[in-house]
Amino acid sequence: MSEAQFLNRAAASLREVVRNIKPDQLGAPTPCAEYDVRKLVNHLLFWGPSLEAAARKETVPPPAEAEQDVDLTGGDWAADLVTHLDRTADSWSEPGAWEGTTHMGGPTELPASLVGGMVVVEMLVHGWDLAKATDQRLELDDDLLDFVHEEVAKTAEQGRAMDVYGAEVTVTPSSSTLDKLLGLTGRDPAWTH
Repeated sequence: MSEAQFLNRAAASLREVVRNIKPDQLGAPTPCAEYDVRKLVNHLLFWGPSLEAAARKETVPPPAEAEQDVDLTGGDWAADLVTHLDRTADSWSEPGAWEGTTHMGGPTELPASLVGGMVVVEMLVHGWDLAKATDQRLELDDDLLDFVHEEVAKTAEQGRAMDVYGAEVTVTPSSSTLDKLLGLTGRDPAWTH
């Protein structure tokens, strides 16, 4: 299976979760301690254009202002986020998207395959965050989980150094692949709210 297919599967899972978030769940805590559901949706909307542009080897820096709370009571934020996910999946499905180097919202060039892998991780892990926070079940296949676990394992130390991931949560060797990759990102697979 290609990297683009993994990204499409992760995007499809996240789309399904987003479509089923109820307005009264926006204030719910998530396993990603710095975000409640509203702030995590804002995070995904904020970075969406940069993640999409990275596949096209374009730099679309995030807005100059820091991530802010967008008023999610007006308009159709779920449709906006689904549109971002669709465009991102489409752009990473284009020939050459995973080849060469690209940027992710800044001047530093990175291997496109590394950035694409980070996008898959972002979609799957934040999809899990939102699913847990809103009492949904995230449907993920074993091949996708294996791919994401491998991507997280390659970048976990760097992610912790950049404060993208928290301290590793220890899981047992017999834990599921999902639990292992969540532990590497600093998430407790047994988290509840």
